[in-house]
Amino acid sequence: MGKDLSVPAFTPRHRPAHRQKVHRCLEALAQMLDDDALDAEGRTTGLEIELNLMDPDAEPAMRNAEILANLADPSFQTELGQFNLELNARPRLISGRGFADYEADILESLARAEDRAGKADCTIVMIGCLPTLTQEHLVLDNLSANERYRALNDQMAGARGEDFVVDIRGEERLTTATDSIAPEAACTSVQFHLQVPPEAFAAHWNASQAIAAVQVAIGANSPYLYGRRLWAETRIALFEQATDTRPDELKIQGVRPRVWFGERWITSVFDLFEENVRFFAPLLPVLDEEDPLAVLRDGGVPKLAELCLHNGTVYRWNRPVYGIMNGRPHLRVENRVLPAGPTVVDLLANAAFYFGVVRQLAEEERPIWSRLPFEVAERNFHEAARWGIEADVRWPGLGGLPVTDLVRRELLPKAYLGLEKYGVRAADRDRLLGVIEDRCRTRRNGAVWQSEAVCAAERHRGLDRAAALHDMLLRYSLLQHANQPVHTWPVA
Repeated sequence: MGKDLSVPAFTPRHRPAHRQKVHRCLEALAQMLDDDALDAEGRTTGLEIELNLMDPDAEPAMRNAEILANLADPSFQTELGQFNLELNARPRLISGRGFADYEADILESLARAEDRAGKADCTIVMIGCLPTLTQEHLVLDNLSANERYRALNDQMAGARGEDFVVDIRGEERLTTATDSIAPEAACTSVQFHLQVPPEAFAAHWNASQAIAAVQVAIGANSPYLYGRRLWAETRIALFEQATDTRPDELKIQGVRPRVWFGERWITSVFDLFEENVRFFAPLLPVLDEEDPLAVLRDGGVPKLAELCLHNGTVYRWNRPVYGIMNGRPHLRVENRVLPAGPTVVDLLANAAFYFGVVRQLAEEERPIWSRLPFEVAERNFHEAARWGIEADVRWPGLGGLPVTDLVRRELLPKAYLGLEKYGVRAADRDRLLGVIEDRCRTRRNGAVWQSEAVCAAERHRGLDRAAALHDMLLRYSLLQHANQPVHTWPVA
């Protein structure tokens, strides 16, 4: 959604015309699936990392336009808030040295961006929610200078017709309301992209849904918002509530939320695209000149522009993606459940765990989703977001158990097998999955470290909450740059 787009003033004629084009896109996609026209060989992966900008006083720095102009690097782009950036790592295979190459490239890219940020008197922080944000920062005037963001806000606010309400009950409680989607900018995440053959898409998406709770629990890194200690991964609740276009009446009627876990296991990628069209009105009914069916008849590859743009405004935690690379159309699972950070090595450990476990689960003879009720997977997800690495989850054959036990007993062995199938170099596999093992053994992730550091500053040094959060974030930033796993960070 960060790409520039000329957005017209929408009229009542736009939506019917857009609806027709979306259905033509769906028809074209169905034809491509029937004709085996999508890439069935590639196993390319990708990473998108959302970043925060912080000034020397640990306050959010509204300077992304200045930094991007100085960077002049297409791998960096805007995100929703002026204190956000997004880094798109170069897609690659993870076989061989793939993870080592990711680490080198990401560190190099961040170093370049950090250099430009320093010239603007700020620094870059990878974290799920910047803990020093306040309501005064998350306002319409602080959205990035991109026409699409303002159009998206206007459409979502108009659809809701009243203030967006956030009510999160965790260790403490936060209740607030806003007239814009600006609070969504507090949610900074990492997205893992996994290209899969069309016939294997459903299995990989189902597997991704099944382990989403586990990912969130062990990777939680967002315990604070507006000065309150809330969920271990507060970003989940905030994103769901801050973009909810449904007033209470529509919720009672069963209208689906735009930030959506889903409601069933699938048998084809078409299920997801079709649900997105059937359940959700377009927010940005922009029309492209292309006729996708005519392009197919002429032997070309359609962009499916309307379908892809609409798909980008339905925020599934695991999203289907249609893309074109080197002239070949393909499908990807976009895994969106995790926060950014705390370090590059932590981020890549999370990626290795995800890619490995999903590959193994997707190829097992007896699928996990045939034994795990979908509503249990969703309940696990929200329990994991609330309690983090201390969460209990339910798993077929094991009942309820600590998520750390599930990872060490069941899922880490599967991750090793999955990465072996990808041909990941043994040294990289062992190092990254070792980070997950040690995180579970010590029961320490980013959310735990942040909470302990703030508590130590309050109890032992007499700082109030605001001062403790600023102090913690400054220490977090310094430790992050050393690129050592968060479970090894000292609290005091």
